[in-house]
Amino acid sequence: MRAIRCEAYGGPESLTVRDLPDPTAGPGQVVVRVEAAAVNYPDGLVVANRYQVSVPTPFTAGSEFAGTVLSVGTGVHTVTPGDTVTGASFTGAFAEQIVVPETALAPIPDGLSMIDAAAFGVTYRTAYHALVTIGEMRTGDWVVVLGAAGGVGTACVDIATRLGGRVIAAASSEERVELCRSLGAVEGIAYEKENLKERIKSITGSGADVVIDPVGGAYAEQAIRATTWGGRYVCVGFANGEIPRIPMNIVLLKGAILRGFEIRTLADHRPDVVADGTAAIERLISEGMRPHVSGVFALEDAPRALALMQNRAAHGKIVLDPTV
Repeated sequence: MRAIRCEAYGGPESLTVRDLPDPTAGPGQVVVRVEAAAVNYPDGLVVANRYQVSVPTPFTAGSEFAGTVLSVGTGVHTVTPGDTVTGASFTGAFAEQIVVPETALAPIPDGLSMIDAAAFGVTYRTAYHALVTIGEMRTGDWVVVLGAAGGVGTACVDIATRLGGRVIAAASSEERVELCRSLGAVEGIAYEKENLKERIKSITGSGADVVIDPVGGAYAEQAIRATTWGGRYVCVGFANGEIPRIPMNIVLLKGAILRGFEIRTLADHRPDVVADGTAAIERLISEGMRPHVSGVFALEDAPRALALMQNRAAHGKIVLDPTV
């Protein structure tokens, strides 16, 4: 099988295509033919050895996929060969085949293509739980989404709108803000040209109820300063590479609630909550929700696709198609 390999830490250009033996399923494991693999920002951090967890080289990049079950190991009971599934694995998704534990897989909801199924996975679960489970978003809340035109950002705009939130999309340019308006955002802020804090205050009057931040850096403090009393700020990543430093006196005076969220740790500690979220997302899918996919690339174009993601040149999701 072909696979995108990281043999030395570095940028996307360091990745190479290699031919590897097809994987086999051990006890409790499943081999899946990968028919779509989503490109996520953390994939680039893992390749550069800048993620919170280091992966020894060499390894196959990629963490999110959809495809068809080829074979199962002993003790596997929930899937059989021929089933279509989505899945997540810390590495290994940028390949024609992947072997994962049975527990890493879920059936593809009715009506979804492989491309859409791969794009939903981690990104939409992250968005849902950041908004609802952690951010405790309620109907009518003012919801500020930073990095709103990215993968997690567009998912947050879409889900928050469908659940009755009033979304303010904050993005780096007017073009990206307009994309978010098309997904349901009622207001937009091009924060590289406008003062984020002042614009949020101007739009909301009393401040934001919920802030979802996958970006980090200086915009985090501005957004927290623009929350209402008791507002909820949810950190889901640091796409600009800078971990923010927050003056705690602001948190004290505003009664602000600051929380972090990462889907894998929630799945480890509260699988019941993750299951409830998955059911909620499937209901939204049945009502017509679809991911915003801005590009589909061949497997060998993974370095270019990952570079687009890292340079924030992508809108929504980018997906690899190993079948072409």
